[in-house]
Amino acid sequence: MPDGAMTGRPALEFRDLAVRFPRRGAEIAAVNGVSFALAEGEVLTILGESGSGKSVSLRAAMRLLPATARLSGGISLNGQDLLALSEPALARLRGRQIAMIVQEPITALDPVYAIGEQIAETIVKHEGVDRRTANARVRELFDRVRIPSATQRLKNYPHELSGGMRQRAMIALALACSPSVLLADEPTTALDVTIQIQILLLLRQLQAELGMAIVLVTSDVGVAAEISDRIAVMYAGRFVEEGRARQVLKTPRHPYTESLLASSVPGGLRAQNLETIPGNPPDPTHRSAGCAFVPGCRYATHRCTEPDTPIRRPGRESMVRCARAAAAPPTDAS
Repeated sequence: MPDGAMTGRPALEFRDLAVRFPRRGAEIAAVNGVSFALAEGEVLTILGESGSGKSVSLRAAMRLLPATARLSGGISLNGQDLLALSEPALARLRGRQIAMIVQEPITALDPVYAIGEQIAETIVKHEGVDRRTANARVRELFDRVRIPSATQRLKNYPHELSGGMRQRAMIALALACSPSVLLADEPTTALDVTIQIQILLLLRQLQAELGMAIVLVTSDVGVAAEISDRIAVMYAGRFVEEGRARQVLKTPRHPYTESLLASSVPGGLRAQNLETIPGNPPDPTHRSAGCAFVPGCRYATHRCTEPDTPIRRPGRESMVRCARAAAAPPTDAS
């Protein structure tokens, strides 16, 4: 991604997105007013604990939520309103303009078809080429995502591949029609550390080669540090901080970001004592009017419980949703 402010139309844009689910006469506010603009060729990582709304946000962009989900706000892909599209129109976009890789490829890949056949079928469907051309394209994809013995692997079924190879096959499937935006939902969580690094380096290399924009969600600070241009920290359905990756990881401005980094393992030092985040995540059916992180925040005051937590933009690409940060003096642009 080029440095500085975004120029031109964003590849993907969220505008005050909210996602709610009915539950026993109440509503779960899974996502509550998320906004961001993703530039062409940029990697944005959404960082936060399980249950913060990260994966729901990605699935909202793909329109892969249950029928009971209530969405408001807007999501645009290359200027097209995804929430207004019919299902047939959206199906034509999935794979061609926007694609997704998931945490557990074994759940996304069909167990009764060979890997190569599944990917070739996607290419035939979206690009209208013949099967021979599609098969040649699949072999190229397997080479690109570093699957060895590509011709042999085309005939393998998902259960015949290791976890790392399945994830590479899933990446090949996502790239089959050269989408401009790739969504990655915890793509390395189920893998061991060595394979995690390989997959992250592969994603970064493919992103640079193909010029894709990527939104990756993770709860792993190390993953965020490895791949991100920009990081948005999510808590209780909202972005609480956003900025360039180096700034967020080196000088966090929101107390939750500070606590999240302090509770993470630095550099694989497993024996080191780590801080814990006090309190419990808020009940998603009873969101507080003020800052949701008050029970776990060492700096909380009565101002933090008041409605409409102030948002401060201390730099050109930075945002922090915190009463304490809003009272701080201005800083240089990030």
